[in-house]
Amino acid sequence: MCSFFLCQTGKQAKISMGEENQTFVSKFIFLGLSQDLQTQILLFILFLIIYLLTVLGNLLIIILIFLDSRLHTPMYFFLRNLSFADLCFSTSIVPQVLVHFLVKRKTISFYGCMTQIIVFLLVGCTECALLAVMSYDRYVAVCKPLYYSTIMTQRVCLWLSFGSWASGALVSLVDTSFTFHLPYWGQNIINHYFCEPPALLKLASTDTYSTEMAIFSMGVVILLAPVSLILGSYWNIISTVIQMQSGEGRLKAFSTCGSHLIVVVLFYGSGIFTYMRPNSKTTKELDKMISVFYTAVTPMLNPIIYSLRNKDVKGALRKLVGRKCFSHRQ
Repeated sequence: MCSFFLCQTGKQAKISMGEENQTFVSKFIFLGLSQDLQTQILLFILFLIIYLLTVLGNLLIIILIFLDSRLHTPMYFFLRNLSFADLCFSTSIVPQVLVHFLVKRKTISFYGCMTQIIVFLLVGCTECALLAVMSYDRYVAVCKPLYYSTIMTQRVCLWLSFGSWASGALVSLVDTSFTFHLPYWGQNIINHYFCEPPALLKLASTDTYSTEMAIFSMGVVILLAPVSLILGSYWNIISTVIQMQSGEGRLKAFSTCGSHLIVVVLFYGSGIFTYMRPNSKTTKELDKMISVFYTAVTPMLNPIIYSLRNKDVKGALRKLVGRKCFSHRQ
């Protein structure tokens, strides 16, 4: 009995495959976005600028909403949550990418990879849910304006926010559990620039069909279901706006909803492309470019889109700048 247990333990610790010993992977090596030194330097500068704009832009949105009482409404409450999610989303990936541009060997520990996937999926999936909640908020504001204050109460907003973060945590837990219950032996080179489940599954030493189906199912829950809600909301919004008598009212409705719709298209489009299609459909380089778009570019664009197209946010910014200038004069 003891010898059998020792034999099984030995098999789990080391698997012989021909003349090559396959050992449990303790760390992963990224191929990154480029192997060329000059290209990596240029990418470092580009990603550094993008990350700084992301941090400054989203922090500015959070601070403005906190300081300006005119922005203490449900729409801006959800926008503050979205900015915080964007900040965490980008920070879970981009700083590590910046470091890897400056070193020759781009490595991450097994548990570091697991942590990155947990955080990135948590905030990424939360953002998916938040965008759906924000579309519902716009639907109520445009289609049921007389009942807006009674429907979108503070309690309802808190529950919708909690539900968004809880759904992100659930999807993150399921996807991470299925991804890391697989054995990873020997091969540890990831043809990507961060730990992402579709790229990591290619290194698994066993069949990944059940894990891929679990991730696909979670994708349906957190991507396609919210998209259906968003499409339904905007169908009703557009129908209502067309029937409006006031041209100014139509313009205001399209302006506030247009910002949200741009963000939805950018984020969901790249997310669905990555997680809701067969892996063999595109090249690995294209997969990396799409990942760059929703992990780095979209979090940077969100505060720009909402601030440039939103009179309330621009007004709050002017008020804050004017207050600072007045205090310096004093």
